[in-house]
Amino acid sequence: MTLESRLDDWSRGWRGPLFAALVALIAGLPGLFAMPPLDRDESRFAQATSQMLETGDYVVIKFQDQPRFKKPVGIHWLQALSVKAFSDAEDRRIWAYRIPSLLGAMLAAAACAWGAAALFDPRTGLLAGSILGATFLLSSEAFIAKTDAALCGTTTLAMAALARVYAGHLTGEKAGKLTKLLFWLGLSVAALIKGPVGLLVAVFALIGLAIWDRKAAWMKDLGWTWGLILFAAICLPWAMMITVATDGAFWGAAVGGDLAPKLAGGQEGHAGPFGYHALLAPLLSFPATLLLPAALVVGWTRRNEPGVRFAVCWLVPTWLMFEILPTKLVHYELPAYGALAMLMAAAVRKPLGKLVRWLGGGLSVLMGALLAAVAVYGQTQFGDGGDLAWTVLAAGLALAAGIAGAVLLLRRHSARALITAGVLGIGAHIALTAGLIPHLEPLFLSKDVADALDRTRLSPRSGAAGPVAVTGYAEPSLIFQLGTATELTDGEGAAQAIIEGRPAVVEGREEKPFRDTLADLGLTAHPVATVEGLNYSDGDQERLTIYRGEPQAPAPEDEVQP
Repeated sequence: MTLESRLDDWSRGWRGPLFAALVALIAGLPGLFAMPPLDRDESRFAQATSQMLETGDYVVIKFQDQPRFKKPVGIHWLQALSVKAFSDAEDRRIWAYRIPSLLGAMLAAAACAWGAAALFDPRTGLLAGSILGATFLLSSEAFIAKTDAALCGTTTLAMAALARVYAGHLTGEKAGKLTKLLFWLGLSVAALIKGPVGLLVAVFALIGLAIWDRKAAWMKDLGWTWGLILFAAICLPWAMMITVATDGAFWGAAVGGDLAPKLAGGQEGHAGPFGYHALLAPLLSFPATLLLPAALVVGWTRRNEPGVRFAVCWLVPTWLMFEILPTKLVHYELPAYGALAMLMAAAVRKPLGKLVRWLGGGLSVLMGALLAAVAVYGQTQFGDGGDLAWTVLAAGLALAAGIAGAVLLLRRHSARALITAGVLGIGAHIALTAGLIPHLEPLFLSKDVADALDRTRLSPRSGAAGPVAVTGYAEPSLIFQLGTATELTDGEGAAQAIIEGRPAVVEGREEKPFRDTLADLGLTAHPVATVEGLNYSDGDQERLTIYRGEPQAPAPEDEVQP
């Protein structure tokens, strides 16, 4: 049996979407369990969800006592359902908060395969969904408990349903009610997860198709009346509740404090030039990088094909939107990667020219070498001898994916090159995210502090009385692991915690005021553990000392002044 016949067999009916979802599952699942809680966004989302479960307030989003009015509530509800089903808020198991992200990645891959099968053919659909599920960008977002993988899943579902409606229009067939329902359901949940992003992707694609085709009558078949009612039924209840609960403050903070700064400039230092996302695309699309030049050529030379036209109208406006946006983060383009995967898969349908094969092969080798270098750098800077095996495995698989894919591509075996690079690339991703990186202890200060508090039985998780006081280090990952009541304070506040019998975590720059306050009271602090490492969120080297609480007995009555 040839490779092509096997692909045809695997792509029949629902096998293609299910296979693509399996690829996303394999790529993302190991990191979901292995990676410690990450700073800063993941732990902020997880902590806010944990507080919802603790308080029973599923409307107002808070991080400790501060309102978190940046994103809608959708991802928190999904995480809360996951934690209730598989864990408990008190357990602080980050993997339970990550399950919606993994399911979102699986949904994105399956939906991409489903939509591409209608526009092209089932084999192309299988390849497109598998490419998306295996990309380093989506498979990394799959184990991070925030909005982006879930947004990608719901947006790709809506766009895949739209693709099937469009394909049906071209063949004179009416789209089924389920297809239109999935379109509106995808848009509605996407809006509840991350506001207007999913809507903009769909609207831009519709406008692009209407201009390109010079007709838009088929769009009437989307079920606008009941679709908009469904959208309102899903999104409006929470919007009304949060407006009442916060007296409108949520919208002022979300728009004025989060969205507007992103449009005006590089918010929180996350600025980048035009072309930032294009420059990163070869790395983020690895191991399918070898088909990136071919995808661009297909988008231009075969633009009159309906499937290619749809993918271009999905990809280009969305990509330009985020390139123009002053604030840039690597995951912003994720809702467009389904279209890019379709173009990559479409490139395999016909023989590739010499130039795109050489360009694709060169990019593949370069990205494999870059990932291998990242693994070696991480081990040499933050690892020890015990991490060497993971380093060799991750670097070797990344290099093998880049080189093997390039060699097969140059020999005109496009599908075999893609599959070989994909298998090796997924292996490299697993070795990095579930093997090497979690073992680089100096990068995970919060985990080390929480573990040290557990070992010394000073953590709230170990039954210690009162919250831990922390000064000089305020990363959300530590708050998530130690609990909502964790006290962020200064050196004097940490000293007060010691006096009250509570443990304190003191960063080196706060040691002097901490010790001076204790010295004024005639007390001496007793350290029980020290943790050192790199705070990768701000690039600072940190030294955190854990002190045991020293409760002070009340003064005898005869010493009390009248």
